[in-house]
Amino acid sequence: MGENSGITREYGATEAVPPEGRPLGFLDMVTTWIGANANNGTWYVGGVVAGAAFSGAFLVTVVANPIAYLVMALIGFMGFRCGISTMALTRLTFGARGSAIPSILNSAQFIGWTAVNTFIAAISISFLLKDIFLWPSYGEPGGQRTMLLGIALMSILHFISVLTGHRSVKICERIGVALILVLGLWETLAVFRHVSFEEIMRWRPPAEKVMPLGKAMDAMAAFSLGWVPAIAEFTRYSRTKAAATIAPMIGANVALFWFAFVGIIGAISTAITSGVYDPNNSDPSTIVSRLGLGVIAFLVIIITSTTANAVNLMAAGISLTNIAGRMMPLRAIWAVTIISAAVTVIPLYLTSFLSAFIIFLDYIGLLFGPLFAVMIVDYFIIREGHRGKATALEATATHEDLAIPCWAAGLAIYFLIRTIPAVSSFTGAIYPTMALTGILYFLVGKTRKKRGTFHE
Repeated sequence: MGENSGITREYGATEAVPPEGRPLGFLDMVTTWIGANANNGTWYVGGVVAGAAFSGAFLVTVVANPIAYLVMALIGFMGFRCGISTMALTRLTFGARGSAIPSILNSAQFIGWTAVNTFIAAISISFLLKDIFLWPSYGEPGGQRTMLLGIALMSILHFISVLTGHRSVKICERIGVALILVLGLWETLAVFRHVSFEEIMRWRPPAEKVMPLGKAMDAMAAFSLGWVPAIAEFTRYSRTKAAATIAPMIGANVALFWFAFVGIIGAISTAITSGVYDPNNSDPSTIVSRLGLGVIAFLVIIITSTTANAVNLMAAGISLTNIAGRMMPLRAIWAVTIISAAVTVIPLYLTSFLSAFIIFLDYIGLLFGPLFAVMIVDYFIIREGHRGKATALEATATHEDLAIPCWAAGLAIYFLIRTIPAVSSFTGAIYPTMALTGILYFLVGKTRKKRGTFHE
C-alpha cells in the first residue's frame, strides 16, 4: 500500500494522526524504547561516566535518567493528545515560524546520534573483519578503509529498518529486542567472569582522569534528554494514553539502566585487567576486544546500533517535514539516512572521538533542556492542557515574543551556573537550568495571562 493509504500511511510532522491510524500498543512502545536505549551509545556513555568511579556512575544513572524520561512522558502525552510530532508541538509555544529553529537543531542532533552509533558499530565490524579476513581494524594503519566498509554496511541496515517508516521500525524493534535481551545478558555475565563486583566497587580512576559528579550528571542527563525530541513521532501512533506515557518510561529506563551498567563495569573491568584507564577507549568495541568477549559481543553492538538508529532516523526525517511541509515523510526519512552515512565519516578524521562526543552532549543539554522546560510549563500550567488537535494545527506565532526570549534566557542561565563549583561538582547544570527556565516562563506567562494579553 502507498504512503497515503489510510491506516498504514506515514504522517508528516503537522498532520494529526486519527484514532484509526494509531496501531502501536503498550508492548510496541515498550519494545521500541528498549531497542532505542539498549545500544552502543548507552554502553559508551556508561563507560565515559565510569570516570566518576562505580558509586558516582551508578548514582548519576539512577538519578539523571528517570527525570529525563519523566520529561519524555510529558512530551509524549502532548503528542498523543494532539496527534502531531514533537517538533510540530513546538508550534504551540513558539509559533509556526519559531518552531523552525528547534526543528533544524533537532534534525541535526538525530543525524549526529545516528553517526555516533554507526561509528561505534563500524568499529565492531572492523574487528570482525580483522578476525575473519585479517584486515586492519580501527586504529591500525589502513583501518580507515575497513571502517568505511563498516559504515556502508551499517547504512544499508539502517535504510532497511526505516524503509516504510514507523511500520518497519516496529518490526525492527520487535525482532531486535529479543536478540538484545538474550545477548545483553550473556555479555553482562561475560564481563563478571574477568573481574569480581567487589573489585569493580573498589576501583578508583587516576586523579588526573576523575570525572566530577556534576559533569557526569550532565553527560547522562543530556544523553537521555536526547531521546525526548523523538517521543511524539511514536506516541501520536499510540492507541492508549498508557502506551504513550508509561510504556516508553518502562522501556527506556530498563534498557538504559542495564546497558549503562554494562558500559560502566566494562570500562572499569578493562582498567583493572590492563592497569590503564583511558576514557577515550570507552567505546564498546574496544572494550569487547580487550576483554576477549568474542564475536557474539560484536554482533550485539551491530544489532543495537540498528534498532537505536531506526528511532533516530525516524525523528530526524519527520522533523524536516515540520520545516518543509511539502516533503513526503518517507522521502525525508530516506534523505536523512543518506546524510547520516556521510556525517559518520567525519570522526575518522578527528583526533579524539571522545572529545567530539562530549561536545555533542553539551550541545543537546544546552539547547533542548530549556526548550522542553518552556514547552511543558506552557502546555500543562499556563494553558492547563487546553490544546487539542485543532488548536495545535492552527497555532500561530503570537507567543514567539515570550517563548523565544525565555528559551534564550535558559541558554544564558546554563552558561552562568555551570561555572559554580557546587553545580560542576554535584548537580550538573542541565536540570537546574531547566527548573530556572521553567520558573521564568511561568512567571512571565502568568503575568501576561492576568493582564489578558496571553491568548489561548
